[in-house]
Amino acid sequence: MATPTTPTAAAASGAALEVPHRGLITVCAMAATLMQALDGTIANVALPYMQGTLSATPEQITWVLTSYIVAAAIMTSPVGWLAARFGRKRIFLVSVGGFTAASVLCGAAQSLEQMVVFRLLQGAFGAALVPLSQSTMLDIYPPARRGSAMAVWGMGVMLGPILGPTLGGWLTEFYNWRWVFYVNLPVGVLAFLGLSLFMREEGRPAARGFDWIGFAVLSLGVGALQLMLDRGESKDWFGSTEIVVEAGLGVLGLYLFAVHLATAERPFIPPRIFRDRNFLSGCLMMFVVGAILFSTAALLAPYLQTLGGYPVFDSGLLLAPRGVGTMVAMTVAGRLADRADPRAVMLVGVAIVAWSLYDMTGWTPDVSRWHLMMVTAAQGFGLGFIFIPLQVVAFATLPPELRTDGTALTSLVRNIGSAIGISVTIAVLQRDTQVLHAEIASAVSPLNRMMELPGVARFWDPSTGAGAALLNEEVTRQAQIMAYANDFKLLLLLSIPTAVLVLLMRRPARPVGTGGGGSGGSAHAALD
Repeated sequence: MATPTTPTAAAASGAALEVPHRGLITVCAMAATLMQALDGTIANVALPYMQGTLSATPEQITWVLTSYIVAAAIMTSPVGWLAARFGRKRIFLVSVGGFTAASVLCGAAQSLEQMVVFRLLQGAFGAALVPLSQSTMLDIYPPARRGSAMAVWGMGVMLGPILGPTLGGWLTEFYNWRWVFYVNLPVGVLAFLGLSLFMREEGRPAARGFDWIGFAVLSLGVGALQLMLDRGESKDWFGSTEIVVEAGLGVLGLYLFAVHLATAERPFIPPRIFRDRNFLSGCLMMFVVGAILFSTAALLAPYLQTLGGYPVFDSGLLLAPRGVGTMVAMTVAGRLADRADPRAVMLVGVAIVAWSLYDMTGWTPDVSRWHLMMVTAAQGFGLGFIFIPLQVVAFATLPPELRTDGTALTSLVRNIGSAIGISVTIAVLQRDTQVLHAEIASAVSPLNRMMELPGVARFWDPSTGAGAALLNEEVTRQAQIMAYANDFKLLLLLSIPTAVLVLLMRRPARPVGTGGGGSGGSAHAALD
């Protein structure tokens, strides 16, 4: 049965089969993705050095991260409308150019105020890079090759957060913290030139009017939620009036957006996108992937440095195999997703991630380097096995004209998942450390015969100031070890239900052709 075609649909079907300079466009899109993904974590390790240069307090310097996260979260949602209104290529070039220029300005900042403003600009311009690069890759490759295409694209998304702390630590230690931002300049310039020369501007569909009310309430909800999650730890969570207000505004904004989405005549996010079962399940899966990916990264670095005693750069090197595992998995998963049921590939990934988290619940600071690298590499491998087939399945049944909206939503969901995951695990870590410290300390008394052992009495004599300090330090250390284990157990419990989400998805039918026939472009929408 013939269906009406739009310029975007044509680009997604027939035009996707013969795209000039497809390889160069792929490299440029991946470079833009990697650049943005790196910046989410690369600046973290440089914060103490920025604090001294910019004469900021520990609380003030966190705005370097908060401003970027909030701006990126708010500006991710309207990417679909902007691409439809002004054209994907034009918005892509503006985003790459603006992000690169803002990165240089961040590196040259002379005060905290300048840094926060430039980071706001960097987050606002960078918000579109990941969804636009993904939708571009989905359109320029035929259905039979989308698994491999998503593997290439996914390397930038997944490796950025994993390798960011390692690269940031190396640049900060051997050069200067400003190079954490300057490193984006050559990548951004090459990506801009490549996209401007080789990317074609697709025919734009009739742009719908911009829904200012929907954008305003969604921005209020997402922005307040991000502020609450980012500042909750330093403000003692709901013991702070600021956090209570931000939580209230976040809930209000998201509630108003849900009501507006259901009742408005033309909301800026098409409601029919949520009727696609694969896409909706994919968004929930992406939330969990974001939470696990970023939470484990946020936990492992201080675990190695604080409890393991590793220097910053060495801890980054120990976590590098995680990125290698992800890269290998993406190469394998991309090929498997094109040839086998991608849901089965995802289930294998879920099992591997769950095993790695289970193993980490038994870790102590004495865990061997070899075992640590093996488990983290396996975890990266499992995440790669989930991420790539997820991109194929989630977008397999989504109409081509909704792809940019869909990629923007999955990016937003992944970012919210990472923010919630990090905040919850850090809060649980701090609470459990305090509770366990009290429980362990209650057993430290003269009535405990272990305190009479010669080695214990010599070093941890609570009757002396030095002995009491050393004893308290050891009790805190033991409490932290168990608290980290509880966090890994929490992430394990979060990962297991994702297997149910995989089973809820429908398997996309194999394309009729492999890129050589006209029917292959629309065959991806069929289900078996």
